[in-house]
Amino acid sequence: MATRQPISLLKGENNAAETWPDEPVRFLEEHVDPFLLWCIEKGSSDVTIQSDRPVYNEISGKLYPGTYRPLDSAEMASFLNRIYGPEALAKLASADDLDLSYEIRPDRYERHRFRVNITAVLSKGRDAAQITMRVLPSEPPTFSQLGIEEEIIKNWAPRQGMIVVTGPTGSGKTTLLAAGIRHLLEGKHGCGKVLSYEAPIEYTYDAVTGPHSVIAQTEIPRHLPDFSRGVRNALRRKPEIIMVGESRDRETISASIEAGQTGHTVYTTTHTTGVAATIRRMISTFDPDERSERAYALMETLRMVITQALVPKIGGGRLGVREWMVFDDRVREKLLDMDFNQWSPEIQRMIDQYGQTMEKSATQAFENGLIERRPYLMLTQAGGAG
Repeated sequence: MATRQPISLLKGENNAAETWPDEPVRFLEEHVDPFLLWCIEKGSSDVTIQSDRPVYNEISGKLYPGTYRPLDSAEMASFLNRIYGPEALAKLASADDLDLSYEIRPDRYERHRFRVNITAVLSKGRDAAQITMRVLPSEPPTFSQLGIEEEIIKNWAPRQGMIVVTGPTGSGKTTLLAAGIRHLLEGKHGCGKVLSYEAPIEYTYDAVTGPHSVIAQTEIPRHLPDFSRGVRNALRRKPEIIMVGESRDRETISASIEAGQTGHTVYTTTHTTGVAATIRRMISTFDPDERSERAYALMETLRMVITQALVPKIGGGRLGVREWMVFDDRVREKLLDMDFNQWSPEIQRMIDQYGQTMEKSATQAFENGLIERRPYLMLTQAGGAG
C-alpha cells in the first residue's frame, strides 16, 4: 500500500516533529501496532488518537502530530477495534468511558504496554471518540531513577498500616507506587506475598525478582468487580502487603483501613493534592454519623502521605516534586487526642517537622536549576494548600 513521506512540521527542529514515515493512505487494524511502536521509538509518553484530527504524540510535555492526515471515522473504527474490540462503539454509545491496558508483543522476549482511556466526544456535530494511550515502561522504575527523597524511602516499609500516594491525574502516582513495590520485592530480606488490585494493570513485575517475595496482580473489573471486593479478597489470601490502585469511595477506604488494622501494610492512591487535603477528603467520603469513628480509625492506620506533582524539567523531561509527612507514633498520638475537625491546620503546622511541604520541595528544585520560574510559582502558590 502506498505511504506518504514523513513531514517535518518545524524546520530545523529535532525529529520529534516528524510524522510517521510509513503512514498509509488509509489506516487499517494491521497498521495500529506498527504505528504505536514508532510512537514509542519517538519517545512519546502519551498518544492521543481522535476522530477528525491527526494523531498526537506528547514528547517531553509538548504535543507533536504523529500523522500527516486527520483520521476519518472508518480509520478511528480500526483503532477502536484493534485496541478494545468490536464492542467499543456500542459501549461508548451507552455513555461509558473505557479504561483498559493494551499490550504489543513484537516477539517472545519483548513487550510494550499502554494504559488506555477511550471516551466519547463530539466532533463536527456528530458522536466521535478520543483514545488516550499512556506509554508504560517495560518494567517499573527504581526509587533512585525517580529521585525519591531518602526520608520517604526510609519510611516506605512500615510493619503494618497505610501509605497513601496522592496527586492529580497524570502526576505519576502509579509510577511512584510501582517503584515502591519494586523496592519491596527486591529488598534483601524480601517482603513476602504482595497482592495488587489495579484498574487497569499498568506496570508488570515479570523482570523484578526477589528470593523471598512474590506478587500477584488482579485487574479491576476484569478479575474482580471493584477495589473494595479486592481488599476483602486479599484478606482471605494471607498477604503481607496489599496494593489498592485507588481509594475513591467509602467502601474501599473502609476496607483499606480494616486491612491496615489487621496487620497488613496497605499502599493506595487518591486524587488529591496536599497531605492535609488528602486526609480531609478521605474522611469526607463517610456519612456524617460515622465520620468521627472512621476518622480516628484512619489516623490509627496512617503511616505516611506523599503528594506529587510532575512539572517540566529544564533540558527536557519532567520532574516529580513532592510534599510528604510521616505519621509516626508521636504524630498519631497528638492528632488522636484532638477533634478530627482540627486536624488540617495542625497537620500544616507539623509538616515541616515530620516531612516537607510542596513549597519547600519546589524551592529546592528551582534553586538547583531544575525547573523554570513559572512551574515553581504555581507549586509554591498551590503547595500545601490543605
